[in-house]
Amino acid sequence: MFVSAVSAQNSVSEPLSFDQARATLVRKSDALAAAEANVRSKVALSDATKSLRLPDISVDVRRMEFQKSLSLPLGSLAPVAGAFDIASPLEFQERDWRTRPILTTVLPIYSGGQIPAAQSAASAAVRQATAERDLQSQSQLLQLVQLYFGQQLAKQALAVRRDVRDGLQQHVDNTDQLERTGFATKAQRLQAEVARDQAEREYQRARNDLDTISASLAQLLRSDRPIDTTTPLFVLTTSLGSLDKFLQSARAQHPQIRRLKALSQQAGEGVKVQKAKLKPQLYAFGQYDLYRDDALITDSDWAFGIGVKYTLLSGKNRNQQIAAALEQQFQAEAGLQEAHNQINIGVGKTYNDLESARQQFLLLNSSIELARESLRLQELSFREGQVTSLDVIDARLQLGGALVERAQAAYEYDVTLARLLEMSGQLNNYQDYIHQADKVLTQ
Repeated sequence: MFVSAVSAQNSVSEPLSFDQARATLVRKSDALAAAEANVRSKVALSDATKSLRLPDISVDVRRMEFQKSLSLPLGSLAPVAGAFDIASPLEFQERDWRTRPILTTVLPIYSGGQIPAAQSAASAAVRQATAERDLQSQSQLLQLVQLYFGQQLAKQALAVRRDVRDGLQQHVDNTDQLERTGFATKAQRLQAEVARDQAEREYQRARNDLDTISASLAQLLRSDRPIDTTTPLFVLTTSLGSLDKFLQSARAQHPQIRRLKALSQQAGEGVKVQKAKLKPQLYAFGQYDLYRDDALITDSDWAFGIGVKYTLLSGKNRNQQIAAALEQQFQAEAGLQEAHNQINIGVGKTYNDLESARQQFLLLNSSIELARESLRLQELSFREGQVTSLDVIDARLQLGGALVERAQAAYEYDVTLARLLEMSGQLNNYQDYIHQADKVLTQ
């Protein structure tokens, strides 16, 4: 159920830490439930291939009407039979209804490699489904990071815009008083009112942005109430380590790499299956007649033995099927190499983006302190008539802009960190970095 901005404002919010929001997402996400079902399906199919070497036992029951004609030459007995008016050859014809239940057992002995290839391909399919589930999980978790901390950023921006609006309203009041006493002009008061109105529009825009992202977060978590995000924006002031550490982890653990490796193995097993079709198949068999009273004259009571099956000519063009399977294998291997290359590029860029966000956050602290001090001095100087109203307005807006910029830098850090961990297959450890953070932004 989608939570509208109006209902989000009027409903009682549900406080959730990031860890609680993550647990809620895992429990309620339909996408993750579908991915889990796919894994269970592939596991069941893989388990099914474990019995491919067991015998097939079947019962074939036929209720049939038949006619049998038999001609039997009498040979040396023909003269004797002729004395009794018996013609040679003897002609017999029988027409009847019979029930023919036959128990048949077939045990594969040699399949040309089809059975082990099918078993290996099924195991690779499980690994593929597991990697796809992890991809879906990381995609959902990354979306949660963007919305959860996006809401925190929106809350920070709203608080800053409210402070700027209230500060400019106070400046309007001060300008109005100074105008009455002749220490400020009407133009200065109008300038202050225009700036105040602009700040009010920025505040309303920030409020709408918060309502929008709050509704999206509630929708993601399948909540009919707005979510009160309690884990603040955070930054680790120290570097997370070398780039090589993340590159090595990405090559080994990224779900997309694991998925493509599984696809490559399945393609390789597909080649083996197609080549196995050019080889003979050896099997043991047995038959048993369950109702001999209705047996035909040519039917055996029981039989067992060994059979060999070899396809001499097939309209399926087995050589072309092998060629197609080899091309699929090449496609999978080429895709794997390209994925390695793209992930290396992505990890490097994201690592540098993370460092930029961290450095920007740290460097903005001095800008905020300067902006606060500048605003204090401009307000004092305006009361003494030493600066204009525009100087105060600019100082107020500069402070507000610096505060929003720092919150934006923290948000970029949190989201970029999630992307870096996602690319290196470590997004499940995101909560650990939240606990290690030495800088947080609270309202």
